[in-house]
Amino acid sequence: MSDHQKIHPVHDVEAPHTPTAPLVPQGAPKSDIEEQQHYPTHRRTIPVMHSRPPKRRSCSCCKCFCWTISLLLLLVIIIGIAVGILFLVFRPKLPNFSVDKLQITQFNISGDDSLYSTFDVTVTATNPNKKIGIYYEGGSQISGWYTDTQLCEGALPKFYQGHRNTTVLILALTGQTQNATNLVNELNQQQQETGNIPLSLKVNQPVRIKLGKLKLFKIKFRVSCTLKVDALSTNNEIKIQSSSCKFRLRL
Repeated sequence: MSDHQKIHPVHDVEAPHTPTAPLVPQGAPKSDIEEQQHYPTHRRTIPVMHSRPPKRRSCSCCKCFCWTISLLLLLVIIIGIAVGILFLVFRPKLPNFSVDKLQITQFNISGDDSLYSTFDVTVTATNPNKKIGIYYEGGSQISGWYTDTQLCEGALPKFYQGHRNTTVLILALTGQTQNATNLVNELNQQQQETGNIPLSLKVNQPVRIKLGKLKLFKIKFRVSCTLKVDALSTNNEIKIQSSSCKFRLRL
């Protein structure tokens, strides 16, 4: 027979790797073997580096904010230029008001201690503008006051006031004041001590401004007139000793 072939074991590279026991010198004590088995050798770990997320959202917010501010500034500039052009072209001026005449047709106390008042007030309204017209709209109110007590009220009529126009209005104001005995006594005392009685007229008027052929949105103006009259007597023309009016616009 031929010689027997010698077969040597070959290591299988695809076989799963099984950890082998730690190498211990031959003749080492048993305690060293157990200690090495209980306390494995320390392995060094490599820290993981996390990259920061891109700041795309914050950049987008900043750009949006900058665009918004820029548009607002542009809008303000455009409005300012338009207002400046209108001012240079039309040269707007505030209307003028004055109280020229006051007549009382009723001013007496009834049996229920109520004061009934009827004033006829002559008011002159002047539009000094060359290129601006004024539409006096409905919903106005004019009232007569003594200190903090309202005596009467009425309204202005609807009308259009053209360029450089002066309009005279005769307005009837009526009112009722309850528990007026003390008020009448105070008015009489005021007239005897100073020779005059302070009154005030307050006007709230909605208007529309006409620039050329363009009729603008509705605005409101308020007129406050301070008067001093010599007396409050019925069926007599009251002498106005002094009168001044202040004008304010309200959008």
